[in-house]
Amino acid sequence: MNRRLVAIVPAWNEADIIGEVVDEIASAVPGIEVVVVDDASTDDTAAAARAQGAVVLELPFNVGIGGAVQTGFRYARDEGYEVAVRLDGDGQHDPAEIAKILAPVEAGEADLVIGSRFVDGSGTYRPPLARRLGIRVFARLVSLLGRQRVTDTTSGFVALGRRGIELFASEYPHDYPEVESTLVALRSGLRLTQVQVEMRERTTGSSSITFLRSLYYIVKVTLALLVSSLRRYPPLGQAPR
Repeated sequence: MNRRLVAIVPAWNEADIIGEVVDEIASAVPGIEVVVVDDASTDDTAAAARAQGAVVLELPFNVGIGGAVQTGFRYARDEGYEVAVRLDGDGQHDPAEIAKILAPVEAGEADLVIGSRFVDGSGTYRPPLARRLGIRVFARLVSLLGRQRVTDTTSGFVALGRRGIELFASEYPHDYPEVESTLVALRSGLRLTQVQVEMRERTTGSSSITFLRSLYYIVKVTLALLVSSLRRYPPLGQAPR
């Protein structure tokens, strides 16, 4: 692999697992630079990541997952990285599968690759009812509005080429961003593809998504998608910084 490659890992209060995540990424992809975006954690997330050799971007206050991820994309853009992978800091995304989502980007076949849990039905991931409903609603709506079939808009495990990095450095939603950013990518003309991946169970901490919150966000994100579908996005390479 000749192109400069960076892993963007947003993290908030993941001190118990972030060091292991950094180690796994470095072992899975030799030569990759791991950048942990610490979203104003109140524990030792930043120190734990730095101790394992990661570059750590410490945000002065909590901006949420979207803001943290966009900070990572802006770093990748400004530092001249040509390829980026984005995965969570809680250990649910398996770094051993990075090579699978990188392959279409490296082959020049895609600008954005989603590591999907539902491409071919072979995955073992079984989300709770409310989350499963949300995943299906969002996938069908994004597929309709983006005019391309997408199976997993909430994955968060993605690989991007330079065009994708530049787009998301300028245009990235901040509130539950994975779903809307997929539509942004399609509406902006990125070549998008999907590969089947497995997701591991969370081993530390707990998800903040409850049943009622899942239903609330189904409504909220659906409205955001409809608004986003009405926007006109500037041609790639001309988006303002």
